Amino acid sequence: MPLSNGHDIDARAKHLLRTLISQYLADGEPVGSRTLSRSSGLDVSPATIRNIMSDLEDAGLLVSPHTSAGRVPTPRGLRLFVDSLIELQPLPREELARLQRELPPGPTTTRDLLGNVSSLLSAMTHFAGVVSVPRQADFPLRHIDFVPLPGAQVLVILVFSDNQVQNRIVQLAKPLGGSELEQAANYLNAHFSGMRVDDIRGRLLRELREASSEMNRLMASAVELAAASFAPQVEGDDVLVSGQTNLMGYAELADLERLRELFEAFQKKNELLQLMEVCARAPGVRLFIGEESGFTALDGCSVVTASYGAQGRVLGAVGVIGPTRMAYERVIPVVQATAGLLSDALNRAATAL
Repeated sequence: MPLSNGHDIDARAKHLLRTLISQYLADGEPVGSRTLSRSSGLDVSPATIRNIMSDLEDAGLLVSPHTSAGRVPTPRGLRLFVDSLIELQPLPREELARLQRELPPGPTTTRDLLGNVSSLLSAMTHFAGVVSVPRQADFPLRHIDFVPLPGAQVLVILVFSDNQVQNRIVQLAKPLGGSELEQAANYLNAHFSGMRVDDIRGRLLRELREASSEMNRLMASAVELAAASFAPQVEGDDVLVSGQTNLMGYAELADLERLRELFEAFQKKNELLQLMEVCARAPGVRLFIGEESGFTALDGCSVVTASYGAQGRVLGAVGVIGPTRMAYERVIPVVQATAGLLSDALNRAATAL
């Protein structure tokens, strides 16, 4: 990162920047040159420190609030700090144990699990916890049942690997009896259990193309039922948010207009969904500081996310939203560890098929 004179930041300037930002993140107050002189451990005069801070300000890494002679980091300064000036450590064993302890140990639906993760992230960081919800079609089918209804309608009961149950009513060309429905369900469970709905649909189409005109009645009934049961569904994307009110306690976000915009974004979810989809597409941890998110409502916030998935497939992202003045060296490992534990839980559910 070049300074205003075109030179890179030297080791001394980096040390001072790291010290200033660490102190600012801890107490939220602008840091002056005298304070920095005492806390930096460098044997340099306050005047030299003032000169270095002036250079860092010219480089866009620090700014002087109007009410103080001290300086605070800009989003660009925070970005440099996070990318190259802090050393992230694994989550302490006791905090990892707390995460493991508070996640549901037994079978649960994915949505319940994600709601728990959102609340847990909020409790661990005192910010807002966010988790994007995957499409149900991303989970393997565990079991299918058919229940006859009046006329040629059938109630389809789909049980997925994440214990989520979906009920669909389908209309057939002609009614099928209870025994035919049972045989068709047995056939589909034997041949398609453990596959995702999109994959089942594709395989059925291939089998239909390859089947002879002499296709037996069982196969014909099963294919008709499956084609209706697995027809593409419009699923509303969603993101779960917990602990929004935590953000009201931070002075940096206390402006009523800013809070109104932020809570409106939480309620409408459109921008959050777009952001979480971007984060899910990139493996590992993502961090947006201030305006880096591209959404005005989040300009005064930092967003830390990590992707999660199962069986080698990315399903979504988990994260927290808080003020830009956050303890990044603690928050990032919390989010990273939570994403890992969530992936582990989903993998266990998938292998229980």
